[in-house]
Amino acid sequence: MADVLTEAQDRAPRALALVPTADTKQTAKDFKSDQEVRWCPGCGDYAVLSAVQGFLPQLGLAKENIVFISGIGCSSRFPYYMNTYGMHSIHGRAPSIATGLATSRRDLSVWVVTGDGDALSIGGNHLIHALRRNVNLKILLFNNRIYGLTKGQYSPTSEAGKITKSTPMGSLDAPFNPVSLALGAEASFVARTVDSDRKHLTEVLRQAAEHPGTALVEIYQNCNIFNDGAFEVLKDKQQALEAVIRLEHGQPVRFGAPAEDGLGSKGVVRDPATGDLRVVDVTEHGTDGVLVHDATADSPTAAFALSRLADPDTLHHTPIGVFRNVQRPVYDTLMAEQLEQAVEQNGKGDLAALLAGKDTWTVVG
Repeated sequence: MADVLTEAQDRAPRALALVPTADTKQTAKDFKSDQEVRWCPGCGDYAVLSAVQGFLPQLGLAKENIVFISGIGCSSRFPYYMNTYGMHSIHGRAPSIATGLATSRRDLSVWVVTGDGDALSIGGNHLIHALRRNVNLKILLFNNRIYGLTKGQYSPTSEAGKITKSTPMGSLDAPFNPVSLALGAEASFVARTVDSDRKHLTEVLRQAAEHPGTALVEIYQNCNIFNDGAFEVLKDKQQALEAVIRLEHGQPVRFGAPAEDGLGSKGVVRDPATGDLRVVDVTEHGTDGVLVHDATADSPTAAFALSRLADPDTLHHTPIGVFRNVQRPVYDTLMAEQLEQAVEQNGKGDLAALLAGKDTWTVVG
């Protein structure tokens, strides 16, 4: 066992610094499997799949060095449609299984595909611990605010009062905000994007892939069968102008119809009385005090405050983009260093001796 671990330590510290792709340039077609894609016609998962397949060639990795691991749900069919290695695992446990793979095979680029039900209900505990450990994983959380695979029950992200098959009188639960949850778990990279915005989705995926450690990307994804139009306010061109706040590192948080300076006529400022963030009209308020987004800030306070702007009922004033992107020690590297130190100090381990060691019991009948 020690030999295997030592061999793993000798591999490249990050998958993105690994062996380049084959001599011939890879395209999106190279990442499409021969399996028939079986989601409901019009499902937002198609758009995400296409964006991921189109983006992966940019990583410069052989497809044999990429792995997709999923849990249970509509989104969890993803590995079947990728011409990479993959595993359709069990409900909520994809982050745990991916953690084992990422820490033992540091030469691989490991991606987790999960849904709001899979990740935030039975899988909630596994998700937050992967985030706090900062394992080198990229987690794509498809959020359609409903249970689609089991035919339309409310999920952990459904808004309060949601009428579904399992809540005919309206849901009593307060919904999770996945971005807030991830920031609270000390995730080093947290982002949000939308399935239908191909350019934005691809850019967020690129930044997530470059990040050393755990990157969580929440993707608002439409379920046109059981929760159609859940994010319409963010997709309709006119409504989106006033509702979507596009976060860009180093730029003032402005949105809405253009003001005289060419930037949005609405701005986000900090309320001096409460410390909370609020939206103002810069044509009346002025630009003084408008928050400048810093995704690399050590403290997640401002990022968390931005995540709370979105009202779960109306989604008015919803930030998208990278909320946080900070550098901190990666679990995989720390573990490899610890194992290497243990081998240097104690020599190679003996698993058989450990299992049959002194701390055992003999049962006599």
